[in-house]
Amino acid sequence: MPTNNLKAIISKIILFYSVFFVVMKIIAILFENAWPIPNLILAIPFLVFAIIGGLMLKKDTYSWIYVIAGILVISVLRYYEAAWMVSLHNYFS
Repeated sequence: MPTNNLKAIISKIILFYSVFFVVMKIIAILFENAWPIPNLILAIPFLVFAIIGGLMLKKDTYSWIYVIAGILVISVLRYYEAAWMVSLHNYFS
């Protein structure tokens, strides 16, 4: 598998995961009475990755920096999401 193809595939996975995550957070806020402020704050990095990934997809250029940063940020945010959600809720209430 060529390097550019691998980079493109991983970039698209990060893009689709980011869009899915933001949409699910919005659905949780609107229909499941989830805490709005912590959910929106935790969705910001995914929104940024979705916007950047969309621009990269449109231009058909992909970056290893996007791939590595996406993997790291998504992993860290998903690992600490529950603890950060409670901390942010306590901070803003």
